[in-house]
Amino acid sequence: MAKNRLEAFSDGVIAIIITILVLELRVPHEPELGALAGVLPVFLTYVLSFVYIGIYWNNHHHMFHMTDRISGGILWANLHLLFWLSLVPFTTGWMGENHFAAVPTAVYGLNLLLCAIAYLILQTVIIRHQGHDSRLAAAVRHDMKGKLSGVLYVVAIALAFVNEYLADAIYVTVALIWLVPDRRIERHLHLDEEHAHSGRRTGT
Repeated sequence: MAKNRLEAFSDGVIAIIITILVLELRVPHEPELGALAGVLPVFLTYVLSFVYIGIYWNNHHHMFHMTDRISGGILWANLHLLFWLSLVPFTTGWMGENHFAAVPTAVYGLNLLLCAIAYLILQTVIIRHQGHDSRLAAAVRHDMKGKLSGVLYVVAIALAFVNEYLADAIYVTVALIWLVPDRRIERHLHLDEEHAHSGRRTGT
C-alpha cells in the first residue's frame, strides 16, 4: 500500500492537535502586563507540549521517508500513536490550569511515556514489515535516546509526588535531548542519495 494517505492524515491530525493546544491559552481581560502572570503556567506547558508535538512530527516524517510500503498493522500502529498524541492538549491544560500540581504533572508524564511507547511500537511494526535488513532498521539499531527517555519519564512520574518541579525539569530535559538533531536517519538517507548519484554516473 502507498504511504501518502497515511502521511497526509497524520499531518492533519498533528496540525489539529497544535490548534487545540493554542486554544487552551485564555486571553486576559485586563489590559495590564501583569495580567499575563495568571496565564504563565498554561503558556509554559503550551510551549513544552508544542515542542514535544514538533519533535514527534519531525521524527514521524523522517521515519516514513525511509518506509517503502505500509500494511494494515502499520496503519493501526500509527493510529495508536495519534491517539496518545491527541490527549496531549488535555493533559497539558490540566497541568497548566492547576499550576503543576502533583497528580496532573504525573498524568502528563504518563501521557508522554505512552506516546513514546506508541512511537516505538510503530517503529517496530514498520521494521518487521520491511525486514530487519531495511534502511530504517539499520538507522535506529542503537536507540540510546529512546531508551533513556523512557527511563526518565518513569522517574519523573514518580518524582511528581515528591517535587513536581523536578518532574517538570525532567520533561524539559527529555525535550532538549530530542531537540538535538538525530542524524541517524538523515545520515542513511544521505548515503542512499550518494549511492544513487554514483550509480547514475557509472550507468549501473
